Amino acid sequence: MPEELARRLGTTDAVVVGLSAMIGAGVFAAFAPAAAAAGEWLLLSLALAAVVAYCNATSSARLAARYPESGGAYVYGRRRLGPLWGYLAGWGFTVGKTASCAAMALTFGAYALPELERPLAIAAVAALTLLNLFGVRRSTGVARVIVAFVLAVLAVVIVAGLFGDDRTTFFTYSSMPAPPSDAWGVAQAAGLLFFAFAGYARIATLGEEVRDPARTIPRAVGIALGITLAVYALVALAALRALKPESLARSGAPLADVVREAGFGWLAPLTGAGAAVAALGALLALLLGVSRTVLAMARERDLPGVLAVVDPARQTPRRAELAVGCAVIVLLLVADLREAIGFSSFGVLVYYAIANASALTLTRDEGAPPRVIPVLGLALCLVLAVTLPLTSVVAGLAVFAVGTVIYLVRRRRTMRA
Repeated sequence: MPEELARRLGTTDAVVVGLSAMIGAGVFAAFAPAAAAAGEWLLLSLALAAVVAYCNATSSARLAARYPESGGAYVYGRRRLGPLWGYLAGWGFTVGKTASCAAMALTFGAYALPELERPLAIAAVAALTLLNLFGVRRSTGVARVIVAFVLAVLAVVIVAGLFGDDRTTFFTYSSMPAPPSDAWGVAQAAGLLFFAFAGYARIATLGEEVRDPARTIPRAVGIALGITLAVYALVALAALRALKPESLARSGAPLADVVREAGFGWLAPLTGAGAAVAALGALLALLLGVSRTVLAMARERDLPGVLAVVDPARQTPRRAELAVGCAVIVLLLVADLREAIGFSSFGVLVYYAIANASALTLTRDEGAPPRVIPVLGLALCLVLAVTLPLTSVVAGLAVFAVGTVIYLVRRRRTMRA
């Protein structure tokens, strides 16, 4: 029986981890490409993303309460669908989110000090990995400060956008915009917005460190998702009021442009600081989540067993955390991944599709959600996956093909041994 992690996180701690992952740097950038895809129907795309998020969160929360272990959908897939499906969920999450860690670190460096972007990114990964080695409670303490600052910055943006100079169109439409002519664009925008707040899985991946998981995890997921959706809806309304959809789509820094167009240009640097801190918070949550999935996969020997060791003093997966931190730093040294992690988006949707499929197998006695929720979640995950840009879909399929080959080779060697 592998040594378990200490259960030190309460509801507030779990909510903070979820918020730091969901209200990350994505909120400062996601609305521009989403507006380019959906145009005037940006809010419809946000609503669709919210439905997908709700279904995925509900399925994940019910499964996490049933299986309060590190690993998230990797564990659920293994328990409910079989080893291969669990492996694919864990593989997609680990590879994709490791690349996302590198991209988020670069985002932090770019906002903090562009001329030292890469050294700052490496330093951020090293510092947060070191922080995680001292225990999850210290990590969540830092996350609280980060979340509080980012929410304060977003509150400034929302107030400026909703109550600043009325220069544009959203609240002055004489009628509702015409029905969307491009449903594909609306779905694609929903996919982009979904990835900006799809961090509630981080709560589930920490299931082994949460007190009273059957009660705490569903509550924490619901609270974190509710707060995030409210914040995103208000940000979208503020952005559409301060900027036309066309201007929003062309913006390189949409929230900074919101405060400028609303007559508060002197606040624009604050949004840059908010984006840098948000990137740091998202990076912290990602490192925590990926290391716990690595721990779970190592326990099942889908990754080297040496990574399954839990530090007896601090009761943290020290080797898994170090391995993830080192992998991210190596990626930062050899590649610029901001334009090359489309497969991460594809992998997240596959991850949640497997979570929804796993939830479909739960019985009423096991805490099954209403059947329509995992069915709708599974269907929408697949729809959003195929509407992603072609390069993202192709890269995602290639990553999963490589993972499948590795799984089959390892399984054959195990059977021969």
